[in-house]
Amino acid sequence: MPVQTRYSALLPFAHGQPTLSGRLRAVPEDFQVREEIPFTLEGAGEHVWLWVRKRGANTDWVARRLAERAGVPPGAVSYAGLKDRHAVTEQWFSVHLPGRAEPDWSANPDSEFIVLNAVRHTRKLRRGALSGNAFRITLRDLAGDPDQLAARLNLVAATGVPNYFGEQRFGHEGGNLEQAEAMLRGELNVRDRHQRGLYLSAARSALFNAVLARRVTEGTWNQPLPGEVLMLAGSHSIFAVDAVDETIRQRVAAFDLHPTGPLWGAGTLRSGGPVRALEETAAATLPVFRDGLGAVRLEQERRALRLAVRAATLECPEPGIAVLAFRLPAGAYATTVLRELIECWS
Repeated sequence: MPVQTRYSALLPFAHGQPTLSGRLRAVPEDFQVREEIPFTLEGAGEHVWLWVRKRGANTDWVARRLAERAGVPPGAVSYAGLKDRHAVTEQWFSVHLPGRAEPDWSANPDSEFIVLNAVRHTRKLRRGALSGNAFRITLRDLAGDPDQLAARLNLVAATGVPNYFGEQRFGHEGGNLEQAEAMLRGELNVRDRHQRGLYLSAARSALFNAVLARRVTEGTWNQPLPGEVLMLAGSHSIFAVDAVDETIRQRVAAFDLHPTGPLWGAGTLRSGGPVRALEETAAATLPVFRDGLGAVRLEQERRALRLAVRAATLECPEPGIAVLAFRLPAGAYATTVLRELIECWS
């Protein structure tokens, strides 16, 4: 059985399987994403930050096209994160141009993207350097009662959703997982560093999802347990607790703290007690990933089990159409929110 089938189709829902359905991404404009950064650009420096709108284009492809325009190697262009190809997205890129004039960013326009603004800054844009992303998603051919969708959205906004890695993390039909398994078994030699990183990330994400799925099944994905590793909201700061008191429970309920799961690597799990036992049991279902990630000496990290959904709104401009808007922190997937709301097809 393919790796993708072994876990993805079985990820449990926190709020029960949706009864509504709708069409997603009929056109790229139906899936809109806008990056948000937590600081102000300085207006001077050797890095040029470009605010780019792209449509139906791969992020890495856009970065390479910008490098060509600037006459610099691809490594001189950076971005905070990959954005959906089948979408309209607005995101930042930075180009390292020390002591050099900028090209005319509007020259030789591409149909797939446009540079909307250019601002100088002292530092390059690094991966993950976002406060979050704002989404506006149009669902068409809606089958079901829009009032049910509104009620479900209110529930999700109040309680959050399981912070699963989305299917796009695993490649087309789980191809990155198949390659990761072959690579970690020693059956595939991957020399390209970028490709190897994609496969390792897919394997880590599959293990995390397996742990989270068990917590969802047990109803503890949003509840602190003895031995928990908790993450402070809005940061990557974590700390472990042997026991859970009322203060911890209240802070978790208030979304100030989140339970976490492992991003697998070498060394000992930070968790303890029943949490560690659960994580080890879940990881045992994917032993090639568990053992392989430890062998390549990736550092153990943690990720929040719960995803807070902010500024959620719903519009129904005409029968059969629903427009959802919400904000998510960096590293979260809009499709993870959608799967708790509605069954989507394209």
